[in-house]
Amino acid sequence: MLVCIPEVLPKSEVAEFRRLMDAAEWEDGRSTAGAQSAMVKRNEQLPPDGELSRALGRRIVSALTSNPKFVSAAVPLQIFPPLFNRYAASSGHHFGIHVDNAVRGDHLTGLRIRTDLSITLFLAEPDEYDGGELVIEDTYGSHEVKLPAGDAVLYPSTSLHMVTPVTRGARVASFFWLQSMIRDAQARSMIYDLDTAIQALVERLGRDDPETVKLTGIYHNLIRYWAEV
Repeated sequence: MLVCIPEVLPKSEVAEFRRLMDAAEWEDGRSTAGAQSAMVKRNEQLPPDGELSRALGRRIVSALTSNPKFVSAAVPLQIFPPLFNRYAASSGHHFGIHVDNAVRGDHLTGLRIRTDLSITLFLAEPDEYDGGELVIEDTYGSHEVKLPAGDAVLYPSTSLHMVTPVTRGARVASFFWLQSMIRDAQARSMIYDLDTAIQALVERLGRDDPETVKLTGIYHNLIRYWAEV
């Protein structure tokens, strides 16, 4: 399941992020890559343990956990501290085909998560750079994602994916992972579809409609049945 989440951050906040990030020191992005990923990863990142990364990351997590579409699609249990990367055309940056590590650990907090879902939050407008598409492969083929600044995409961490070479400008983004309460991807997809349908019924019929109330009960009982907390 691939879900695009619009306007996670407003344009004004994206501009503030970029102002702070542009003034910061960047490092080789391979420092946080696994052994396989490091062979195909060519980009820069903000130091993941730095004060700026942590502060901006907390703001992203706060925005996401207040976003109903994200919560519905992810049913998050633990969210890894967001990281930040930059792909510059001047350096021929790209990230070849790879799959994310199954487990990620944060040595500052001791947090360890199973990576069920990956997230990319775009922090550069599509017209700021050429190339740099996030290409995600699933059972239905390859999907190219290049969203407006402030928008995010959520997709299974089991997916093979890549970032195509940037040939003009710079692609700036935040990327990270989460562990869902619903481990099974098919169950999580059904939960999302059910919640989406319930919200549509609420808009048409109201929260007090008997069938809407019944479906809401089924939704929560399925969460109760599948959730790992």
